[in-house]
Amino acid sequence: MTKKTVTLIDDSTGREIKLDVLEPTAGPPTIDVRPLYKALGYFTYDPGYVSTASCASTITYMDGEQGVLQYRGYPIEQLAEHSSYLETCYLLYYGRLPTAAELDTFIDTINQHTMVHEALKRFYSGFRRDAHPMAIMMGVVGALSAFYHEHMNIHDPHDREIVAHQLIAKMPTIAAWSYRYAKGLPFMYPRAKLSYAEDFLHMMFANPTAPYTPDPKFAKALDLILILHADHEQNASTSTVRLSGSSEANPFAAVAAGIATLWGPAHGGANEAVIRMLQEINESGKPIEHYVERAKDKNDRFRLMGFGHRVYKTYDPRARIIRKICHDILDSETDGEHQKLLDTAMKLEEIALNDPYFQQRNLYPNVDFYSGVIFVAMGIPLNMFTVLFAMARTIGWISQWNEMMSDEKSRIGRPRQLYVGEATRDYVPISQR
Repeated sequence: MTKKTVTLIDDSTGREIKLDVLEPTAGPPTIDVRPLYKALGYFTYDPGYVSTASCASTITYMDGEQGVLQYRGYPIEQLAEHSSYLETCYLLYYGRLPTAAELDTFIDTINQHTMVHEALKRFYSGFRRDAHPMAIMMGVVGALSAFYHEHMNIHDPHDREIVAHQLIAKMPTIAAWSYRYAKGLPFMYPRAKLSYAEDFLHMMFANPTAPYTPDPKFAKALDLILILHADHEQNASTSTVRLSGSSEANPFAAVAAGIATLWGPAHGGANEAVIRMLQEINESGKPIEHYVERAKDKNDRFRLMGFGHRVYKTYDPRARIIRKICHDILDSETDGEHQKLLDTAMKLEEIALNDPYFQQRNLYPNVDFYSGVIFVAMGIPLNMFTVLFAMARTIGWISQWNEMMSDEKSRIGRPRQLYVGEATRDYVPISQR
């Protein structure tokens, strides 16, 4: 088969270069620009890297035009219906679905790592009581390298695997304890007999003086949300983990960097913004149409949160999945405030989807539009929303990091720039200025 190339001609010099076209399994062909600087002395300019493939990966594929999301080739719809979060973790890290025996062993391994070093409990007391849970999580995860440094040979696949198990297992404990500390509540230890989602709910809401049984519908919804957020290709936080890891920083530090990036409201804080918007609409007493018109007014800074996606130009496939379970939970709720939020969300969705303004701009509801409502129904406070996102995305981050560490072509990240500052100028002594 003849290799496809594209030819780039420098009009100013007449020089030309043939660049290889790399054919993917799915998605657009990619021009290999690595020889460009050496041959012609040019960089490429791509703010936000929206047209640049920073790596080759076998983990996640998404097609924003068609609304497709796949983990290791498996459609997200099938995984959401048939899989569990821990089985999805196995798939993302190892590249294939496990047998029943392999899954049982994997779950047992994760359960063995759910406890954290007892001295780590004292680390929490260094934070103010009103510290944001994401700040606590970022600090605690970064500090794990001080407590679990026995398997830090990042070039050893076995050591990388152990670290992956530790992160998957300990993240719910760290996340729940971030909440408990801020509330002044005693830390609840993980329980191996519970599922991953059930154990998190137990560590969040149980009381040492009374029995606690996680609500099955909440555990099911949480497990689904974790699956839907497990990975999402080369987004900002995943790219940060890869960039940090490319310097051969330890994996706990790389994941802490990913958490810091996820904390940004443009990335991981969208579902919290959706709830605040819905609450504002409900409390205003004004019709939803008023806010829809505001969103369409280019002179008004108000935006409908939870609509549109940087990559998806059609309905977010995760939103279709989560919408149903959102209805299932709210239909069984007796709390009128929760139902009012859903009613407002559903009416807002109906109006926006039938408005030519939103249709022409492909502003469809995304996964954040519904996940925030579910979290509110579960009793999870707003400042914990992004923490749960980080808990879910941990497997994606560590799988991407492991893939990068296994790639012989991987190099330390070193983006170039288009310099537009001052040209060379001479220093002027202070007495002459």
